Amino acid sequence: MLAIVAPGQGAQKPGFLKPWLADPKLENRLVWLSAVSGLDLIHYGTEADEETIKDTAVAQPLLVAAGLVTALALFPHPADAFGKIGVGGGHSVGEITAAAASGVLSAEQAMVFVRERGRGMAEASAVRPTSMAAVLRGDTDEVVERLRKHGLTPANYNGVGQIVAAGTVEQLEALSKDLPDRVRMVPLSVAGAFHTEHMQPAVARLERLSAAVSTHDPRVRLLSNRDGQIVQSGAEYLRRLINQVSNPVRWDLCMETMADLGVTGLLELPPSGTLTGIAKRNLKDVEVFALNDPDQLDEARAFVEKHSRGAVPSQISNTPSWRMVVSPGKGHFTRAPGVEPGQVLAPGSAVGGVRNLREETPVVTEHGGLVTEWLVEEDDPVSPGQPLLRLHPAPENDYATEVDR
Repeated sequence: MLAIVAPGQGAQKPGFLKPWLADPKLENRLVWLSAVSGLDLIHYGTEADEETIKDTAVAQPLLVAAGLVTALALFPHPADAFGKIGVGGGHSVGEITAAAASGVLSAEQAMVFVRERGRGMAEASAVRPTSMAAVLRGDTDEVVERLRKHGLTPANYNGVGQIVAAGTVEQLEALSKDLPDRVRMVPLSVAGAFHTEHMQPAVARLERLSAAVSTHDPRVRLLSNRDGQIVQSGAEYLRRLINQVSNPVRWDLCMETMADLGVTGLLELPPSGTLTGIAKRNLKDVEVFALNDPDQLDEARAFVEKHSRGAVPSQISNTPSWRMVVSPGKGHFTRAPGVEPGQVLAPGSAVGGVRNLREETPVVTEHGGLVTEWLVEEDDPVSPGQPLLRLHPAPENDYATEVDR
């Protein structure tokens, strides 16, 4: 199974887009995305220095645009990709790239959203000097306890041996002098304490803007940074994109879901290296591909074909004649009483839950419809994205009739 992932802020490097723009089609696409975002992304991706592209308001739109443009180079006909990608995701701002690539948002919506996200987070960062640092090695619980001691937030859980601390410059300085044994700390190329309470003003702005954003359901299994779960609803994914700005990134749980799904190959979109590096440490049996240069495209396409060979296309669709309710994660499924074939369910109806050692997650019908058949039995083990229940769309007035009964 193939996973395609998009990196987060800090992955950008001066001039990283220059070789890609030798292709006029990709250059024209970046010109368009520049017009949409109101930023000269060609300049920032080819000529700007490291300090300039560290600016949050620049870095975030640049990373999303880079992912979308290079994905177009990898898949010139995007619809062809949906049957090959087993699961998609992104780290932090990379989730916006994943949302656009999977059809939740249009490219234009994604660029406006990330522009406003970047501006909002930059403004929030300017209130007080804050930053982030990777804390490497050490026991997770011990490291988190030490962060809490100094008032810091574990903003990114990146798997074995890496937690990202976020907070004020003074708090990070204090931590650097009080690290557990054999633990080291590496400052990150970011300009704020992302995924912490310091970003709450940006969340409020994005919540207001989101009221005017229309979404589609993802065309592939799409992971969420909040809890590593598969999200079936485009509207729910947008809500998560907003709330994630001030909440920790659980990339460790995203990798757990990839392992549960049986991912065999992980390809990271440019500027790549960060997520493939993390995968090498945490997904030992997964082959990785860091795409950074157009000269790698033939090899990358061969990698895609190798890991998508024999793949079963996702049963998630934007305009189906019937709909699937799928499992959000791994565990055992418990059916809600009274949900039987022939019943009409309203949007948001509870149909059961998935429980595991960590939690129990409710399963709801995002769209509603006529129950046609159950695809699992009570207490069956289920995996992320596994179809549970088949629904046939029903007119909205039928939902009201069923409730009245």
